Amino acid sequence: MKSNHISTKKPSNIGDIIYGLLVKGAVVFVALLTVGIVISLLSSSGLSIKELGAGFLTSSKWNPVTGEFGALSSIVGTIITTVIAMFIAVPLALLIAFFLVELAHPYIAAPVKYAIELLAAVPSIIYGMWGLFVFAPFMADYIQPFLNKYFGFLPFFEGPPMGIGILSAGIILALMVLPFITAVMREVFSMVPKVVKEAAYGMGSTTFEVASKTTVKYGFSGVVGAVFLGLGRALGETMAVTFVIGNSHVITSSFFSPGNTIASTLANEFTEASEPLYLSALIELGLILFIMTLVIQVFAQLWIGRIQKLAGRGI
Repeated sequence: MKSNHISTKKPSNIGDIIYGLLVKGAVVFVALLTVGIVISLLSSSGLSIKELGAGFLTSSKWNPVTGEFGALSSIVGTIITTVIAMFIAVPLALLIAFFLVELAHPYIAAPVKYAIELLAAVPSIIYGMWGLFVFAPFMADYIQPFLNKYFGFLPFFEGPPMGIGILSAGIILALMVLPFITAVMREVFSMVPKVVKEAAYGMGSTTFEVASKTTVKYGFSGVVGAVFLGLGRALGETMAVTFVIGNSHVITSSFFSPGNTIASTLANEFTEASEPLYLSALIELGLILFIMTLVIQVFAQLWIGRIQKLAGRGI
C-alpha cells in the first residue's frame, strides 16, 4: 500500500541561494578589503613608526631635508577646517531641507532639488579652482578686512587679509558638503508621515514647531547620519582644500593664516617623496586619516543605535 504522506519541506529556491551567497560574499569582500588597507598602511608606515615614534603625533616640524617630520600641524588643520565647514554647512542644510519640504511650492522645490544634486556632482578640483581665482580675492578684499575690523580683538581674526588660508578652506569645504547633507536631510524629512504633521497642526502648532519638534524628532537618526556623512567627506577632501589653504606646516591661532591638512599634505608632497623615511611619514599620515575617519563612523553608528533605542522606549 502506497503512503499518502505529503512532505511539508519547502522547495529550495536556487535564486534565493545565489542571492544569499552574493550578499555574504560582498560583506566578506568589504571586510577583507578594509583589513587589507589597514595592513598595507601599517606595513608601509612601519619605518616612520619605528624611527619617529609618538613624537610624530606631537611635533609640527616638517623638514624633509633634515628628516624631521611631525603630523600635528596636519591633524590640527584637518580638525579646524572640518569644524568650520560643519559649523556653516549643518545649519544651512537644515534650513534648506525645511524650506524644500515644509514651505516651498513643488514648482520651486523640484528645480532647487535638482540644483542641489548637481552641486553634489561637481568635481572637487572645480571648487578648488573657483576658490583660488574667485573666492580667495573676494575674501581678501571684503570678508577678511570686515572680520579684522570688527572682530580683530579675537585671535582667530588677526593677521593680514591674504584670501587664502584656513578660513577660506573651511568655507569651501562647507560649500562642498552642503549638497550631500541637504539631499539626505530632505529625503529624511520627506518620509515623515503626513498624518503626523497634520496631527501637530491640528493641535495648534506653528510651522516652525512642526518642523523643529515633529519633523526633526521623527527623522533625527537620519539627520545625524547626514551630518556624519558630510563630516566624513570633509575630513578626506583633498584638491579643493589644497588650492586655498596655503599649505604651511606652521600652527597659528588665526584663521587668516595659511595651514595644511592631512589630505593636502599628501596631495602636495607624495610625488616628491624619494627618501624612504619621507615616504613612510606620508603613509603614516594616511593611516592617521583612516583611523580618524573610522573612529568617527563607528561613533556615528553607536550614537544612531542609541538614539533608536531611546526612541523605541519613548524617551
